Amino acid sequence: MTSRPHVPADRPRLLVYTRTTGYRHDSIPDAVAAFRTLGGFDVEHTEDPAALEAPLDGYAAVVFLSTSGEVLTPAGRARLARYVEEGGGFVGVHAAACTEEDWPYYGDLLGARFARHPRYQPGSAVVEDRDHPATRHLPPRWDFTDEWYDFRSSPRGRVRVLLAADESSYDGGGMGADHPLAWCHGHGAGRVFYTALGHASEAYADPAFRAHLRGGTAWAARAADGGLQ
Repeated sequence: MTSRPHVPADRPRLLVYTRTTGYRHDSIPDAVAAFRTLGGFDVEHTEDPAALEAPLDGYAAVVFLSTSGEVLTPAGRARLARYVEEGGGFVGVHAAACTEEDWPYYGDLLGARFARHPRYQPGSAVVEDRDHPATRHLPPRWDFTDEWYDFRSSPRGRVRVLLAADESSYDGGGMGADHPLAWCHGHGAGRVFYTALGHASEAYADPAFRAHLRGGTAWAARAADGGLQ
């Protein structure tokens, strides 16, 4: 395939996709509302898989926002893969890691797959990379309340890790000392950003978390600089 750069307009368009065929987060309406008010983006929200079968070239990034289960048709899978490989942006939030288990490409695209989580509780995230718009506003240790997802394996070495969980700060962590929570990487000619945070509605009212989403999405959409992997 011939790669082509995705150059965002003055207000990059986002396709925010929230289809679920597994667990559905009660926070999805608040999460969609948050994306609409992050600033700097024109947002189209859908749960219709046919939207992913149509050309995606007009979007600076596609956002899988707490999707779960099998959410794409075969044609949608092919369209999304081609879009990213040719330079499109992809953003995954929280349960996006519990999505498209039957599609190996998606696991590579996102960077890691969900394994389990302890109870929803306060904890601390450690900023590993401050030279990125998703994290440069955060303190070195960021106190937050979430589900602290464990992944089947650490994506470190394949992605640029931005945030990691400090498992000593909460109960039930299962990955040990190497526990990435948010990362970015290049995939084909495209850019991918993922954050495991964002379980509850309260997160989407938190200014620091909103800035985290804004920065990561802007990077994936090529509307903010922060280097590559």
